[in-house]
Amino acid sequence: MATTKVGPKHQITIPKEVFDDLNLEVGDLLEAEVERGKIVLVPKRLTEKAPAARLTAREQNILMKAKKKIEKIRKEPIRSEGLTLEEAKIAAKTALIDKDQIWWWTEEWQKGEREAATELKAGKRVGPFTNAEELIASLHEGAKHLRAKA
Repeated sequence: MATTKVGPKHQITIPKEVFDDLNLEVGDLLEAEVERGKIVLVPKRLTEKAPAARLTAREQNILMKAKKKIEKIRKEPIRSEGLTLEEAKIAAKTALIDKDQIWWWTEEWQKGEREAATELKAGKRVGPFTNAEELIASLHEGAKHLRAKA
């Protein structure tokens, strides 16, 4: 059993072995209780976690593809590919992504993200604006440009 010391602000350091065994992360919340003269710390995320979604073998394969794409989007957004709607729905079903943000992870949206990131990298920027009128004028100019392309 590891020993720890209470600091001046009532803080304790969780021993590394315990921290790792519980898969804790910096910033995790812990519930503190006294049970029979002992301090019991319970990771809050573990007590509130919803039951795992049941997936078919096909859905598990789709989820693995979605995980790889999500990792790539997070690491290399310009070189990544967005999720199909089916992949996004399964990723949301397992809480890998927020169900209210499925749209953001789709290929359609990620294509726009890649275009914006590429333009920013190339130094193409719009703004900053000193007032709302300048912003609106810029939006109208952009709309003219898009209509001319179509």
